[in-house]
Amino acid sequence: MPSVELPAGPIAYQDTGGDGPVMVFGHGLLMDGRQWRKVLPLLPEYRCITPTLPLGAHTDPMNHDADLTETGVACILADFLDALGLDDVTLVLNDWGGGQFMISEGRDKRIGKLVLASCTAFDNYPPKPARPAALLCRMPGGGWILTRMLGTKFFRHNPKAYGVLSKSGIPDALFDEWFRPAVEDAAIRRDLVKFATGAPSRRRLLEMSEKMRTFTRPVLVVWAREDRMMPLAHADRLVDLYPDATKVVIDDSWTLIPEDQPQAMADALRVFASQK
Repeated sequence: MPSVELPAGPIAYQDTGGDGPVMVFGHGLLMDGRQWRKVLPLLPEYRCITPTLPLGAHTDPMNHDADLTETGVACILADFLDALGLDDVTLVLNDWGGGQFMISEGRDKRIGKLVLASCTAFDNYPPKPARPAALLCRMPGGGWILTRMLGTKFFRHNPKAYGVLSKSGIPDALFDEWFRPAVEDAAIRRDLVKFATGAPSRRRLLEMSEKMRTFTRPVLVVWAREDRMMPLAHADRLVDLYPDATKVVIDDSWTLIPEDQPQAMADALRVFASQK
């Protein structure tokens, strides 16, 4: 897997290549680009790039002084687009919505279109089901304790834990790959804890959200009707927030629409990206 060295540290990524329009895909906590493994083969006409952000499933630790707050990771994503020289990107976010802070930080010039798919928004950082884990990470040794839980059936599959993300379920073999770096590498755990505890206050989050109104390029809001982490009401709020936004609601899915309804996700992306 290729990697690019950014001011915050190395970022690995996968790139389908080609000369088609560019889509860059974000991912959620303790995941990587394989969150989109069912969708990318359905978009052969696009150049699809999936960076592995420092959210706990990355295999190379970031620099010790890297800013891994919500805004810090958004700036890492912006630095990634800069490093690869990508312009007029369709940026697609699912689960983690912090890439929106590229706008509030004034780093959104390379984004041509934005897709927000059942993701954190407004003051929902972290979402309610993830708040106990975030609180645990604030305790001494909490990150280590959390990683001991990652191998349990409850954490992986119970709807009160990670199982809340996908209605169809995520394979244990993929969980093993996603969780291994944080379990085995103390520096990766350090990065995970920094991110898990790096959300601004709810008041500050709402203030930053208001800055999204300055983004006048097209936005597609794709939401899972049955989402248990990201309130469906946020879809309408996002449509009202962004000046040029439309909405698609997906049935029979929880937060990870690419996992539960990959064809519907790909269809929505293709229609949106092809619009002039």
